[in-house]
Amino acid sequence: MEKNVEYSDQVHIYTTNYIRNSKAIGVLWGVFTICFAIINIVTFVLPQWIGSTQNSKGIGSFGLWKWCKGPVSQEECEGSLYDFEAMLSTASWAATILVGLSVVVTLLCICCMLLFFFFSSSVVFHITGCMQLLAALLLVVGVVVFPAGWSAEQVREICGPAARPYNLGECEMRWSYILAVIGVLDAAVLASLSFVLATRHVKLHPEPEPIYGGSVYKGQMNPGFVGDAASLAGSRKSLNLQPVMLMPHPDHDRYSEYSHHTGRSKSSAAYRAHYASSVQNFQL
Repeated sequence: MEKNVEYSDQVHIYTTNYIRNSKAIGVLWGVFTICFAIINIVTFVLPQWIGSTQNSKGIGSFGLWKWCKGPVSQEECEGSLYDFEAMLSTASWAATILVGLSVVVTLLCICCMLLFFFFSSSVVFHITGCMQLLAALLLVVGVVVFPAGWSAEQVREICGPAARPYNLGECEMRWSYILAVIGVLDAAVLASLSFVLATRHVKLHPEPEPIYGGSVYKGQMNPGFVGDAASLAGSRKSLNLQPVMLMPHPDHDRYSEYSHHTGRSKSSAAYRAHYASSVQNFQL
């Protein structure tokens, strides 16, 4: 009985710790989801995916849909998000759409956090996990497609004639491109964590009810308060007693064998028969 009580206490402690940890992890998941949204917006807006070096022909930097020439204090930026014809190439146009969709999906994922007040956490984590996985896929495709447009004239003017698809020539990757790669990994981890939080639940199994008449009292049952079947099960199971076979009593009365049957003898015989059965039950 003490082991059962100790086990139930341990289960209660583990359950309490799990609930606390899951809530803390859920809060961290929400914070990092907001951080991923900020990373996604920064990589989409700033033109710092690739840029010039000391060996470059000119000074400038390029982003998804915007590029700038000249030093920082006198730079001239071109490109418009609303004019696809003004972009560097078709690859830049495709990368802009993909990364932009990733930003939109991430912002919708943040809005879906309000569903925690109306639906179960499992449903919300499943929805947000799917959205984060979609955002990661869109962002990774955008990161892969963008280098295909490095053969544009504007890029060659700064990076040199050696610039071609997936070859920067005399330019280098800037921090915004590296931040986009980190955002892909961040989104993949957040999506995995979301699915884990949606599927991991505490499953409490009901404790088995003690079987009275056996192992609870360990053979120390009071036969005055327990039936014959319970007494037999408890005594034989705890004391390892072998069953004893008792011969049945003869049906006729041996004491009145040479005497005449009277009403008194019949009543006494009935009394003795009842007494013998009770003794037989007591011996078992």
